[in-house]
Amino acid sequence: MTEFFREVDEDVRRDRIIRIWTRYRYVLIGLAVLIVAGTGAWRAYEQHRDQSAEVAGMKFEAAVQLAHDGKSAEAVAAFDALGKTAPKGYATLARLRAADELAASSDPHAAIKSYESLAEDQSFDPTFRDFAKLRAAMLRVDNDDPLDFEKRYAPLASNTFPYHDQIRELLGLAALKRNALESAGRWFDAIISDPRAPAGVRMRAEALMGLVQSSLVPAEKPAPANAQDGNPPPGNPPAK
Repeated sequence: MTEFFREVDEDVRRDRIIRIWTRYRYVLIGLAVLIVAGTGAWRAYEQHRDQSAEVAGMKFEAAVQLAHDGKSAEAVAAFDALGKTAPKGYATLARLRAADELAASSDPHAAIKSYESLAEDQSFDPTFRDFAKLRAAMLRVDNDDPLDFEKRYAPLASNTFPYHDQIRELLGLAALKRNALESAGRWFDAIISDPRAPAGVRMRAEALMGLVQSSLVPAEKPAPANAQDGNPPPGNPPAK
């Protein structure tokens, strides 16, 4: 009796499977085709991505070699081309290297423009955008009016900017250029007071702070020559 019910149950399941297959066979076949096609497309994409990265890496190394050989114009052109056509990682590095090469080739204004273009590009990684802002500031401190520089970059000296201590150092140098010693001292002191300031930046700030403090101390007036010699000041009769 048990075997009879088992055979009936198997027949019912078989009929149900046949009905499901008859009704949904095209859907199931379509799903199978999509899975196979998707897997193939993904593998093709991975292969293309790897090949593109390999080609971009070779072109990047060639551009770096041009820079090392002193061929700045060719290097900048090569980096610019990579910045437009290479995969995102290499494109990011190439755009930064193009700006670096402009700075190294004594064209600070073109380099500043390039760095600031990167800093304003919303598609650029925020970490690299912040670095581009710092690089532009490092060039502007030697080329801008000191007061204009302070107005432009003072907002970046807040703790929310990753390179705030480096910006404070540049602001202090700009203040020194216009002989605003007290303002310079405040910027350097902000670095020294920051426990997370990079060691190199802190050491330079301490050295510059010492220079500022020595400049702020008023010079002692020399004693009159006659007083040093034990003689009374001129115009006063000697005591009898």
